[in-house]
Amino acid sequence: MKVFLPGGAGLVGLNLIALLQSSHPDWELLVVDKKREAVAIARKLFPKVNFLLEDLTETNNQQWPAAIRGCASCVMLQAEIGNTDPSQFERNNVLSTDVVLDQLRLAGIQRLVHVSSSVVRSVATDLYTQTKRSQEQLVLSHWPDAVVLRPTLMFGWFDRKHLGWLARFMQKLPLFPIPGSGRFIRQPLYVGDFCMLIQRCLEDPGLQGTYDITGLEKVSYLSLMRQLRRAVNARTWIIHLPIPLFGFLLQLWAVISRQPAFTRSQLKALTAGDEFEVIDWPGIFAVAPTPLAEALRITYQDPRFSQVEMPF
Repeated sequence: MKVFLPGGAGLVGLNLIALLQSSHPDWELLVVDKKREAVAIARKLFPKVNFLLEDLTETNNQQWPAAIRGCASCVMLQAEIGNTDPSQFERNNVLSTDVVLDQLRLAGIQRLVHVSSSVVRSVATDLYTQTKRSQEQLVLSHWPDAVVLRPTLMFGWFDRKHLGWLARFMQKLPLFPIPGSGRFIRQPLYVGDFCMLIQRCLEDPGLQGTYDITGLEKVSYLSLMRQLRRAVNARTWIIHLPIPLFGFLLQLWAVISRQPAFTRSQLKALTAGDEFEVIDWPGIFAVAPTPLAEALRITYQDPRFSQVEMPF
């Protein structure tokens, strides 16, 4: 089978490639992504995969519209998570999806698995949340039999943001700040488990519908950071900062950095108090979930890919 992975040089895409190359070495994978440094690293890690360094919002003078012909399935992965340029959320989450859906129809691709996000059911109102909602609605209006997966916060190999960035922060600095009490609940999802779900969707065309894929273990943000510190063998001291001060420092950081790893809007989402429904996704997709502690160990101690650092 030939599979198209738009936005496949990110966290989910690279973990999915690692899984599929192991379980289905005869499958042909086509990745289209515009992140130059990420694609360069990915090509070295997975030389058998066809990577095209192109923009999914463009079709003129691009190779990818012709290259996807012959693909049986598409796993839609492209997303803008954090950017100081507000226009990039609309461009990379909505416009790119509109263009890709048109090209899927022209290429005659029959199967679509869309990676949405739990934020579509969040109380947050930031640009990421708004455009991910629009993206999902666009997919379902054009492709009603698509499989839509809504994962919570994910972690695993190749994570350049989220826990991956926090882990590197812990290893480099003596103090690690926590906003407020840190007691807000997190439901982290191991990307290795999530990729197993995607693989099942590619293997079984009978799977359809929209699924909230939530981490099975509820844990406070403070507890999660302590477990992360232990997994990476860091000696940093955890300190608590008032949320307004934490937000001000993030805003100041955004002025200095063109692509901050953590923004003030993401802080609001973190402290919003969301708790997401847990369904029996292990039973539905016949996937055995990995315990949180074991998933953290694999992510940061397994020799296969734990030392690969993706560019921000």
